[in-house]
Amino acid sequence: MKRNMRSNVRRISLGLYGLALWAVAATPAAADQVTDIAMVPRLTIQGTIVVPRLTIQGTMGVTHQIQYTNQLRQGSWAVLTNVVVTGSPYYFMDMTVPPAPQRFYRVVPLAPPPLITNLTVVGGVAQFSVQSALGVINQIQCCTNLGQAEWQVLTSLVVSESPYRYVDAGAAGVSPRFYRVAALAGGAPPPAGMVLIRAGSSTMGNCMDPAEGWSDELPLHTVYVSGFYLDRYEVTKALWDEVKGWNGGNGYVYENSGAGKAANHPVQEVNWRDCVKWCNARSQKEGLVPCYYNEAGLTTVYKSGTGTPYPKWDANGYRLPTEAEWEKAARGGASGHRFPWSDTDNITHSRANYWAGYSYPYDLSYPAGFHPTFAAGGYPYTSPVGSFGTNGYGLYDMTGNVWEWCWDWWSDGYYSSSPGTDPRGPTSGSYRVVRGGGWHSYAGNCRSARRGSDSPGIRDAYLGFRSVRAPGQ
Repeated sequence: MKRNMRSNVRRISLGLYGLALWAVAATPAAADQVTDIAMVPRLTIQGTIVVPRLTIQGTMGVTHQIQYTNQLRQGSWAVLTNVVVTGSPYYFMDMTVPPAPQRFYRVVPLAPPPLITNLTVVGGVAQFSVQSALGVINQIQCCTNLGQAEWQVLTSLVVSESPYRYVDAGAAGVSPRFYRVAALAGGAPPPAGMVLIRAGSSTMGNCMDPAEGWSDELPLHTVYVSGFYLDRYEVTKALWDEVKGWNGGNGYVYENSGAGKAANHPVQEVNWRDCVKWCNARSQKEGLVPCYYNEAGLTTVYKSGTGTPYPKWDANGYRLPTEAEWEKAARGGASGHRFPWSDTDNITHSRANYWAGYSYPYDLSYPAGFHPTFAAGGYPYTSPVGSFGTNGYGLYDMTGNVWEWCWDWWSDGYYSSSPGTDPRGPTSGSYRVVRGGGWHSYAGNCRSARRGSDSPGIRDAYLGFRSVRAPGQ
């Protein structure tokens, strides 16, 4: 509301009691706003008084919160009432207004509560759709007895698409469950197709038996990661082609054209430098400030060549996630688990696209080998993005499908000297970090703590990526 506030104010001077009333458009949408104010007589116990009557235009079924302030600059608004719109336009009389120099009014449409629809059980697993306002935090809860006071929190996520689908993988073999979704306070809607990962501390490294991982996954350490937006899905071949198609005449030169088994599969056969250039192109296509440049002075945008780019961390464009951002996002807000889900520390083909061809005690699909649904049509055996359930942040495919490029140079001893706030990797190196495992990876390489690496010039059918944007941009 603070931005462009004056452009949304219309003055209505009444000449009564020296009072000036102003109507403020609370949102850019013209469907829900004060359209007129008049002074009308009103009979009370004390006699007839003259009060402001607001004419309000509204969307049927929406809840309006009618607010006022006596001074725009004070930054706070008082709530007069909440009204469910049953007719439009409708009138509201402000019986609280005293003789005063001025009063400002605005109408704020409130989001309807989340609604669960299409509840089904498939293979003993409950799943349902949720209709919700965008940008709010939905907390999905369950209980086994409606008479119990406490509900179990299954996950919290920022809504970036509606309706969305939730799969309660932990419900298999459990007593019947009741579900509800609570809307928590949230910020502005994230960019389309992205999820807000809120700032906070996160534990990095192998939190399970040290013997099951690699030495570069230790020591276990806590880092504070600033908030960021992350692509909900791995970048698809369709999105890759859309941005790359815009590149014509804009100076971008890629080393590889990119491949994909289908439009809705992740793009692969792209090296690290291709992904960095593509992020810049996506930024410029959308009118954002690119994140990567050819020199330390950040003067020319990185569009071609094989040099090492310099990052502009405060730019509002797209970039690759840091390794710390990636692992925080992958864990979905839950710590102490082997994989991105928190209801079990096992992995199966019902949860991810990976190769169950090597025996691990936590791989319950061994010895099935490649995923039976997607091992068709020749290599690579990628799957359409979003084929499996989300983690606690609402992210898909944080395990399996394709390995994902990160910004950081890789170093096996980096965790011993990593900064405690927003680590961005060593200043130099020979290999860049990749995370998440892929369709050809055995279960051990799909753990959230697993750190992979590849040369920035390498392309392969198991390498893809997703991108990040700074928060509030």
